[in-house]
Amino acid sequence: MAVNDRGTIKWTSIMMPEHIEMLQKMWKEQDHEEMPILDEQQKEEINNKLLMAVANDLTVELKYFDNHDFYKVKGKITSINKRNKYISIAGQHLPFENIIDVWIE
Repeated sequence: MAVNDRGTIKWTSIMMPEHIEMLQKMWKEQDHEEMPILDEQQKEEINNKLLMAVANDLTVELKYFDNHDFYKVKGKITSINKRNKYISIAGQHLPFENIIDVWIE
């Protein structure tokens, strides 16, 4: 929490639960991240790494964006669906456009 939140926290003990919930939601929304825009070269590099990982049965770590935040998942790619544009890894189905970076181990 930021330094300027100190005064608000001081008064939360006398606030109604609805107001506290509203403040918490507002603080959370302030921390929302923006999806980075990848250029064609970055997209091509991600695609090449994914294809190499599938062809050689390698473990990868993916960084992806979802619900205003960044996440990482690690595992072997179980399938790539080019038609519907998603990838399956560690029991998750991630759209291609959400993948930001790929590391091969």
